[in-house]
Amino acid sequence: MHFKLIIAFVDDDKTDLVLKTARKHGAKGATVITSARGEGLKQNKTFFGLMLEAQRDVAMILVEEHLSRSILEKIARAAEFEAKPGSGIAIQIDVEDAIGVMGQVEQLTHELEDEI
Repeated sequence: MHFKLIIAFVDDDKTDLVLKTARKHGAKGATVITSARGEGLKQNKTFFGLMLEAQRDVAMILVEEHLSRSILEKIARAAEFEAKPGSGIAIQIDVEDAIGVMGQVEQLTHELEDEI
């Protein structure tokens, strides 16, 4: 079984929405890193030298490769990444190998067999 890693950089108020959407469409879990900072096309505003920026989270979601593009599109739509510039981005990368995911592999095998 092959996996892809979806990495979503998202405002902290949309993290739960991204995770619920990913799970609804086949993801089995995620890891969230909080308190990330980022900068887009426009620099963040400052107030007396302090940066005024929204808190960002990084959600890492390991998914089976056949589900990855669909999940990527669904979370982008739910979190309005394209509709509202600056609301977040999501990418996917190939995973060459993964250890510790046998529970997911067994569950996914049954689900994918049912779909075929």
